[in-house]
Amino acid sequence: MLQLDLSQTVAFAGVVLFVGYGLCRWIRPLARYNVPAPVVGGLLIALAVLVARHYDLTPFKFDTTLRDPLMIAFFTTIGFAASLKLLKVGGPQVLLFFIIATVVAVLQNVLGALIALPFGLNPLFGVLAGSVTLTGGPATGLAFAPLFEKAGVDGAATIAVAAAMFGIVSGGLIGGPLGTFLIERHKLRKPRARAGDAPAPSADDIVEANLPEPKEAAPAGEDESAYVLLKNLVVLLAAMWIGSWLSKGFQSLGITLPAYIGAMFFAAMLRNFDDWTGWLGLSQRVLDDLGHIALSLFLVIALMTLRLWDLAGLILPLVIILVGQLVLVMAFSAGPVFRLMGRSYRSAVLSVGFFGFMMGTIANAMASMKTIAEKYGSSKHAFLIASMVGAFFIDFTNALIITVFINI
Repeated sequence: MLQLDLSQTVAFAGVVLFVGYGLCRWIRPLARYNVPAPVVGGLLIALAVLVARHYDLTPFKFDTTLRDPLMIAFFTTIGFAASLKLLKVGGPQVLLFFIIATVVAVLQNVLGALIALPFGLNPLFGVLAGSVTLTGGPATGLAFAPLFEKAGVDGAATIAVAAAMFGIVSGGLIGGPLGTFLIERHKLRKPRARAGDAPAPSADDIVEANLPEPKEAAPAGEDESAYVLLKNLVVLLAAMWIGSWLSKGFQSLGITLPAYIGAMFFAAMLRNFDDWTGWLGLSQRVLDDLGHIALSLFLVIALMTLRLWDLAGLILPLVIILVGQLVLVMAFSAGPVFRLMGRSYRSAVLSVGFFGFMMGTIANAMASMKTIAEKYGSSKHAFLIASMVGAFFIDFTNALIITVFINI
């Protein structure tokens, strides 16, 4: 058995992460459906452990001490993006789109719990296969898994990853055809994309463009880029530190919370304080980069220790719940989202994005929207709205929704 200490575990996770990137380049369907490289690499090790277990072998033993701090760091960067200034930039439609997404996240959990009951399962099994893993994605699912385990959902981490993978693949497969259906059926304008059009940006690019970078000179003798990185890293760590006190305060009131809630809330407070005063000089671009690094390593470490055998006997109810979730999100995307957002070409593109991030990840949403934009024409405002809500704001409220369901 290969027993790895803390630093060796992180190093091993880093190597596995880049194996995942390589597989995503070599196996085209993985890239086409936006399966995250950390998930690919981590599941590869989990599968190896599963095969070894069949032969009564234990090939690896990892030190997961840094898993939770990395998870908290990622969600803290989500808090730093929860800027009220962004809501003003996007206008009333961002708020409306955000409200719709929040309502559907609640309905995902209600539907999952109702389907779980006839199978004699804990209702939280259905919640786990609801907004936790579909709206939230694999990171949120793995972050909340320990709380679901304590609440009586055995194998919560494995269930979370299985549900999240279903959502990611569904989000990649169905988003484009859904948008095409809406555009063709309602005979919406179809301005063909021109050859010289710039490629659609990522969600992070759009949000960062609306949170201008601070202009601050580094102290004499200091490299400017290193100074900015150091300052934002220290602010991130300070938010995690003070946020841990907030979380303990909530827990002392008898409220069950994931470890990152306090840090995420405090980070949001710092972001809006800095928007108002400019004193901290936060760089959203640097914070997003730090969050991406933390998320990638967290996912790999969490997935490497996944107990895939916990899925035995739960496949049927899980599949039925997930199919129900698929129907629910498709119905909302093609119905209320399309109508409430204006029954226009832009609302059709938004419906595609809504399906993408409510079933999978914001990467699914942006990829499907890009496919529609390349075929029918660009819609910059649709990309702006979907990016703000799908990349940051819905993650913030989804954590609160999940917390309420666990405590109920």
